[in-house]
Amino acid sequence: MLLNVDFTISGVHAGITTRLGGVSQAPFDGFNLAGHVGDDQSAVEQNRTLLVQLANLPQMPQFLNQTHTTEVARLPCEGTPNADAAYTNESGVVCAVLTADCLPVLFAAKSGREVAAAHAGWRGLCNGVLENTVAQFASPAEEIVAYLGPAIGKSAFQVGEEVREAFIKADAQAASAFVNDENEQGKFFADIYQLARQRLQKCGLREIRGGEFCTVNDARFFSYRRANPTGRMASFIYFNLR
Repeated sequence: MLLNVDFTISGVHAGITTRLGGVSQAPFDGFNLAGHVGDDQSAVEQNRTLLVQLANLPQMPQFLNQTHTTEVARLPCEGTPNADAAYTNESGVVCAVLTADCLPVLFAAKSGREVAAAHAGWRGLCNGVLENTVAQFASPAEEIVAYLGPAIGKSAFQVGEEVREAFIKADAQAASAFVNDENEQGKFFADIYQLARQRLQKCGLREIRGGEFCTVNDARFFSYRRANPTGRMASFIYFNLR
């Protein structure tokens, strides 16, 4: 039900949910944590409470209103921020993003006093959501560790020419992350993990972990491409000062 993400940084705790467990009914079965996908709201609230219990969180995550932007919310703040990433330098505040094919990226400073979570669909990734998240940190980029969570894999992420061109326009190196779809003219398969690594490396990050899953082909995860409507998983991170 939970994937542990070990940053090996004292006081930093992180994890990612799967779709297993929970109380939501089909097609959101079972551990859906999103309130905007059409699921019964009482089931969502029960699942969020279960998340706090299972992960032993210090408080409920402050979930975001994600709209594929590059906005970063600095937590804690009032209400539900319109943002696709969250950053905090306050102990016990839980940053979280919801995904089902888009790429979740978790960040932690090696000091153990700054963390962040970002939701990177192709638009947000192309437009700079990861760069904007890194920019929130007081720590230098080489002192930040990033973890790439479960997302659509390169064998399933078919995109059109406009997506490829947008990434290459932003960074010529991105061309290496696309291969032609031999079965459909004008279509390509994109490696979202490679694209994210390229962006983070250009920011100066030296330690980038994860990136080994495919939400479409792994039934443990929700996948918007595999089934719509569907639920969402949460990727969360926080730190505690002791």
